[in-house]
Amino acid sequence: MGFRSLVAGCGAYLPLRVMTNDDLAARLDTSDEWIRQRTGIGERRIAAPGELTSDLAVAAARRALDDAGMSGSDLDLIVLATATPDHTFPATATKVQARLGMTRGAAFDVQAVCSGFIFALAVADNALRLGQARTALVIGAETFSRILDWQDRGTCVLFGDGAGALVLNAAPDAGAGDRGVLATRLHSDGRQHDILYVDGGPSSTGTAGFLRMEGREVFRQAVQHLAEVVDEVLAANGYGAADLDWLVPHQANSRIIDAIGKRLGLPPERIVSTIARHANTSAASIPLALAEAAGDGRIVPGDLVLLEALGGGLSWGAALVRW
Repeated sequence: MGFRSLVAGCGAYLPLRVMTNDDLAARLDTSDEWIRQRTGIGERRIAAPGELTSDLAVAAARRALDDAGMSGSDLDLIVLATATPDHTFPATATKVQARLGMTRGAAFDVQAVCSGFIFALAVADNALRLGQARTALVIGAETFSRILDWQDRGTCVLFGDGAGALVLNAAPDAGAGDRGVLATRLHSDGRQHDILYVDGGPSSTGTAGFLRMEGREVFRQAVQHLAEVVDEVLAANGYGAADLDWLVPHQANSRIIDAIGKRLGLPPERIVSTIARHANTSAASIPLALAEAAGDGRIVPGDLVLLEALGGGLSWGAALVRW
């Protein structure tokens, strides 16, 4: 008997501090108009001093578990996507595991930067399908404000902090109908390392380092690769773009989101966009957007939802979910 991963609940958490474009313009040679026009970003959240990635992850996880009517003791798998862990080791997921009261199974991190949530979702879905776990918590959590060069106006205006989470339950294929995670597709190309990376790390410099990016080239690669993987994940189940109810993209740049939406023929009202208020929260962006759209009643049971992201690596992927 095969199993399917069903979405049981979702939740999100954003730090309290809001940093507007005008706040940035007060200390950098930039402006609200410049940032909005090129990125669609108006503001972002910044973690408080001493507020760690694990703190954001736990807050989002608790809300997702509440939404599912469950507690940490019901979990047997946590997969946490982050590029900004609390420590070099152990995995931030194990701190989340302890604080949630999960005492069996496994918890570990996945690192695929902005694509991280798609990669984590695929890993958890595979485990549930194979019967290796019954209930999984998939988290995307980031404190990117800690790895930004705040003098680099080309990058520091783009990112924010936050966390989002999904609870997945394994259900027999026979009882799931066409609901749940229908397909995931993952890709990477290490030859593109130098267009988006952090210039530090334990093995290279002994420091955390700062984010470096060639924005124009990342944009070009994103539109190309995302278009390809979106087609790939739709074809896996015999669906076309016309079958979609929602596109929930990684919130990197409004122009990339618009380009993929137009390619799919989706009107703007069928695309979940949080970039204006959240900026780019890397692995947290998709679950943050999912939690918002499910929470306000836009995404309802039975909807066909497409998730897609591209990040450093380069890494990219997509997932098709029947809510």
